[in-house]
Amino acid sequence: MTKIIIVGGVAGGASAAARARRLSEDAEIIMLERGEFISFANCGLPYHVSGDITQRDALLLQTPQSFKSRFNVDVRIFSEVVAIDRQKKIITVKNVLSGEEYQESYDKLLLSPGAAPIRPPINGINSANTFSLRNIPDMDRILAAINLNKPQYATVVGGGFIGLEMVEALHQQGIAVTLLELSGQVMAPVDPEMANFVHQVLVQNRTDLRLNTGLTEIKEIPVIPSEPDATSDFTVHPDQINHLELTLSNGEKLATGLVILAIGVKPETMLASAAGLELGARGGIKVDEGMRTSDPDIYAVGDAVETLDFVTAQPALIPLAGPANRQGRIAADNMLGRDEKYQRTQGTAICKVFDFAIASTGHSEKSLQRLGRAYEKVYVHPDNHAGYYPGAFPVSFKLIFDPVTGQILGGQAFGKEGVDKRIDVLAVAMRAGLKVQDLEHLELTYAPPFGSARDVINQAGMVAANIMKGDERVCHTADILNISPEQFLLDVRNPGELTNIGAIPGAVNIPVDQLRERLAELPKDKEILITCQVGLRGHVAYRLLANHGFNARNLSGGFKTFQITTAKF
Repeated sequence: MTKIIIVGGVAGGASAAARARRLSEDAEIIMLERGEFISFANCGLPYHVSGDITQRDALLLQTPQSFKSRFNVDVRIFSEVVAIDRQKKIITVKNVLSGEEYQESYDKLLLSPGAAPIRPPINGINSANTFSLRNIPDMDRILAAINLNKPQYATVVGGGFIGLEMVEALHQQGIAVTLLELSGQVMAPVDPEMANFVHQVLVQNRTDLRLNTGLTEIKEIPVIPSEPDATSDFTVHPDQINHLELTLSNGEKLATGLVILAIGVKPETMLASAAGLELGARGGIKVDEGMRTSDPDIYAVGDAVETLDFVTAQPALIPLAGPANRQGRIAADNMLGRDEKYQRTQGTAICKVFDFAIASTGHSEKSLQRLGRAYEKVYVHPDNHAGYYPGAFPVSFKLIFDPVTGQILGGQAFGKEGVDKRIDVLAVAMRAGLKVQDLEHLELTYAPPFGSARDVINQAGMVAANIMKGDERVCHTADILNISPEQFLLDVRNPGELTNIGAIPGAVNIPVDQLRERLAELPKDKEILITCQVGLRGHVAYRLLANHGFNARNLSGGFKTFQITTAKF
């Protein structure tokens, strides 16, 4: 009989425990969790703060009792593993309520400690009404502070997944929100121009967005109410109890009633490191394809481990629930004698931002530049479903690929409906080894309420395939901003579009339907950079000019991409 001890629950640990029991009725399975909750929907926490998920219990996926009843797993909460003796294969467990310690032997040990919120060493970081959001108790404390103090203003520090979701949650609570982001954009996995769509939504929803701005100090400023005898107001107003003054990296001061720290997370590796397990280059627990650590009888999964990037095969830290769940399943298989392999991580993710969504898979342009990897990119902005069916809204889609082989390197999408579908399709295509040339051949569902006969993915694939086949040469916003005297900028939209939507300074306007009759107005001795609204008419113009011997390139994604790329927030 194999004795398996699992340290930590939630996505990785709980999925491993359930899988192990399904594979073996004989195994002894013990799950140790230092907190109260072993399996909860941590990705749903902001949505209970917002009120979208009304019932707190809906976040509790399993309890110790339900796990015991269904899977015969011995779940021990408030039990922290403080030491591992690898030679004797014994762990030391501390009851966090009583302080008592005991030892437990194991045949196989699984570590699923997760990742902890980053709390930078700034003055006042432990002030009252300053919170992070990792688990159910964190959520409870935030809601208690909102209900008790009724803050009018809140500040979220960090524009990642949790930060963006908490901005919306607090907004739905009727609280005015400032978002501080130290870098020049929110949502680090996507590129700046795609993040600008999110910046636009935040501002439109009255978020005080402050990019390139960090937090340097938190100070508690008690606000003393006026003498009741003078004001005839004998109520102690909640917003007079705790008042925070924030000092920002630009020297400005900001008054707020609540601070949410969402700066990021770091893998919890203290237990593994103390046990002498090898850590990886990125600071996570190093594991092989079977989720084994440097000790063959100790496995690790989830946010604490380094896995290989799908594209580059380099170590990466990607704290997402989906990979953690799959890793737990694979670790359980291998602890019970199977030989399953984790097949790398793509980092496929999505975030809701008010009525919109931003999603990505694979690498961004930024990350490829850091790696020195050659790439090309295209943008398309088609509607999420047939334009003639009510409710159509554009999906702005960025496809990144190898310009020589056509390998799909990554993709990003922004819009209202259908963003998840397009990124999911692209993620599957990547994992299946399809090239961009294959995307136009994908047969996807179509009916007017759901899509178009030529889907967003098909269109992006066609544009990329045109480049691969030599049927089109493209330029990008950087080329337009750095245009040379040897180049000529041509806008083929209709004049009314330039007036109503905007135009690129210096562009000569010849509508595409007049272009064939006005070729004599174009210089043959210059490269012509073509722009339209989203790139489609620009492609028509490009083919016309190329067939007449002109040297030309089409601005991928057109003026819409140029406009969002150059927007300042």
